[in-house]
Amino acid sequence: MKMNPVVHFEMPAKNKKRVVKFYESAFGWDMQIMGSEMGNYILATTSESDKNGFPKKPGMINGGFFEYNAKKPGFQKPSVVISVDDIKKAMKKVTDAGGKVLGGQKPGIPDDIPGVGLYVSFIDSEGNRVGMLQPSQM
Repeated sequence: MKMNPVVHFEMPAKNKKRVVKFYESAFGWDMQIMGSEMGNYILATTSESDKNGFPKKPGMINGGFFEYNAKKPGFQKPSVVISVDDIKKAMKKVTDAGGKVLGGQKPGIPDDIPGVGLYVSFIDSEGNRVGMLQPSQM
């Protein structure tokens, strides 16, 4: 059976400049604030990466910070993102295993993140919010 690896982490941030300063100072991460077209997401590079942004050493992952949104309390927690080959099949497997697919911006529908791939979040059997990503071909 093929395993799907954890490829990314995400955490909420209430203050972009403060979170960038903290992780750059405390851990030496390269923090890049994206524009409004990318939801003001902050990319966190935690390891040496190749030209496509993937870590060079196996087992290492990069991540990011999304804007804190008090109107979505269930989303305001750290989570991981799991890579899948086919997001539609993976969504069905999650549902069949007892999870609940939340979707991207629209319920049940993956977001198409330009240059990254198709993304959807779900709630697992324990109430944890997790993400799935079908990477685009880079």
